[in-house]
Amino acid sequence: METLRQLLDKKGHEVWSIHQDDSVFDAIKKMADKSIGALVVLVDDQIVGIITERHYARHVILEGKTSPKTPVRDIMTTPVVCTQTDKTIPECIAVMSEKRIRHLPVVDQKQLVGLVSIGDLIKSTIADQEFTIEQLVHYIQG
Repeated sequence: METLRQLLDKKGHEVWSIHQDDSVFDAIKKMADKSIGALVVLVDDQIVGIITERHYARHVILEGKTSPKTPVRDIMTTPVVCTQTDKTIPECIAVMSEKRIRHLPVVDQKQLVGLVSIGDLIKSTIADQEFTIEQLVHYIQG
């Protein structure tokens, strides 16, 4: 069973972040520029929150706030649910389903080493199942 360490080695360890004092506008612009749906909020290299496009829709647009004047800290989720590199894909899917989150920062010895989305985990699961099916077909056709 694949671990997050293995998944990140294939996917990459790059994580985009923002500071809690930056504006929501800056966060949304960075997400759009990088084609991503979430940013980890860091202060002195420590995870203090996470902000997603969903936060923007629910806590800025629907509440009549303006993104240039709203700091990230006002809408980010904190504390952040994180996971370790030795966790398996099914373990992470279970956590994400239970906590109703779509992005999961990955830490190794308290250091941020990656970020996975529910899409990353589903894609890995499907690839794993396709490989298993292929092996079974080869076995049966023998």
